[in-house]
Amino acid sequence: MADSPTPLPAFTTWPSFPFEGTFSVKALEEPVDPEPTRKGEDIADCAACQAPDDAYIWVNERWRVRATEKPPGLPMVLLLEPRTHLDLGDLPNLLAAELGVMTVRVERAIRSLDNVARVHVNRWGDGTAHMHMWFMARPRGALQMRGTFLPMWDDILPPISEAQWKESLAMVAAWLAEFGGTALAQPPRIDWQAPAKLSEPAPAELAVE
Repeated sequence: MADSPTPLPAFTTWPSFPFEGTFSVKALEEPVDPEPTRKGEDIADCAACQAPDDAYIWVNERWRVRATEKPPGLPMVLLLEPRTHLDLGDLPNLLAAELGVMTVRVERAIRSLDNVARVHVNRWGDGTAHMHMWFMARPRGALQMRGTFLPMWDDILPPISEAQWKESLAMVAAWLAEFGGTALAQPPRIDWQAPAKLSEPAPAELAVE
């Protein structure tokens, strides 16, 4: 006798659920023991530790903030990382206390953007060992994106323009720099298009017969 299909969870009927149609629940796989190592468990292989400061939009002596590699679908997606190669549960008291302060500052900096209504703060930690906090901005008025599915919407939405993205990055970096550290993100250069001619040429003088 075939196993009965697992019923779908209630969240598939929520207005914020980004998909529609027929779904089925995957079979639960057997647990893996031991678990595979995450990227960067060895500090020598840690991409965050090897990255230079200019790969980030803002830095200070203990923290760095970086953007995604290319424009996201949401108005802003940022990551906060400690300079030291530590995971969340390994932070010493000083960095643990500063993490709260930095979380609030990054959230406020992103929320200062005109088109941002809320900022979701997340930490997963299954991909890489170096601690990183995610900050994802929900567009103002986009009520369908409220809640836990916001990361999915980021992958679904078309990317914002690179000019808008860079301008927002520069604004967030400048906001953070008001409290110390160094803003490294720069606004996009204005593409000045010089006029072909400054004034209309004077009409040619009529020839005298």
